[in-house]
Amino acid sequence: MKVYVPHREVQESQEDLHQKFVEMQLKSVICLPQAPPAIKAFMCGSISGTCSTLLFQPLDLVKTRLQTLQSGMQPGSARVGMVSVLLSVVRTEKLLGLWKGVSPSFVRTIPGVGIYFSTYYSLKQHFYQESSPGAVEAVLLGGGARMVAGVLMLPVTVIKARFECGRYSYGSVTGALRSVCRTEGPAALFSGLMATLLRDVPFSGIYVMFYSQAKASLPKEISASPSAPLANFSCGILAGVLASLITQPADVVKTHVQVNPQLRTAEAIRYIHTEYGLQGFFSGSVPRCLRRTMIAAMAWTLYEQMMAHVGLKS
Repeated sequence: MKVYVPHREVQESQEDLHQKFVEMQLKSVICLPQAPPAIKAFMCGSISGTCSTLLFQPLDLVKTRLQTLQSGMQPGSARVGMVSVLLSVVRTEKLLGLWKGVSPSFVRTIPGVGIYFSTYYSLKQHFYQESSPGAVEAVLLGGGARMVAGVLMLPVTVIKARFECGRYSYGSVTGALRSVCRTEGPAALFSGLMATLLRDVPFSGIYVMFYSQAKASLPKEISASPSAPLANFSCGILAGVLASLITQPADVVKTHVQVNPQLRTAEAIRYIHTEYGLQGFFSGSVPRCLRRTMIAAMAWTLYEQMMAHVGLKS
């Protein structure tokens, strides 16, 4: 007697579809020998960003919920932890609720990470083709590339934050964009621009600096060995932890501004400090640190491996 498990079949089919999607993107990179290097860097970055975003989306949702819960809590009330939020989401929205907001994440990540890596590659090839950038140059390269990608993808970032916070009932990314433009005006899609740049530009600059310096300090035997990707991933984790902690306050301010459009950046800073003190600027630091660190480490490791596969030096 055969027993069918529909849920498992659906889950397996979704995994198969995602695997086929990634394989198609990989083939598109390999089958573009005549494409400009910047286009190849864009494709490699998009693939690496897609994989890392899908895997770590739940941590981003928990981080957003932790930060937005502050506005609904009375001062002095018990703090809500990451595990409590995680269990609450699973209990009220089922397991798939942890991936709420993954659609705008993909809409932002696929072109956004591609733009970031292609800009980074182009800047590096233009200014440092014959030499390796130092610590200050690495900060400028990473920060410059992130500034370009951050400004271009900010409208989707705003929609993503609203999807994840649970306060809005948007049906789709395009529907959310139309709703915001109709009810709040197009300018609302760029709310939190300053806080976003204050968070992302320093994060990327600091990350690239620590990552490049950590890689440079590795023994040549490790860099040339089959375990090089693992060593690079470890360097990425170290760089991600340091960069995440330094830029956490700006991330909290950005989230408050984007889910409360009436708040300006300065007002959000005063509100957080008045209501929650300095510790309020580090709300959601654990899930964000985990997510940003793992995403950045995985994205850079995959990007460098794919760039080497297509014959380009990352």
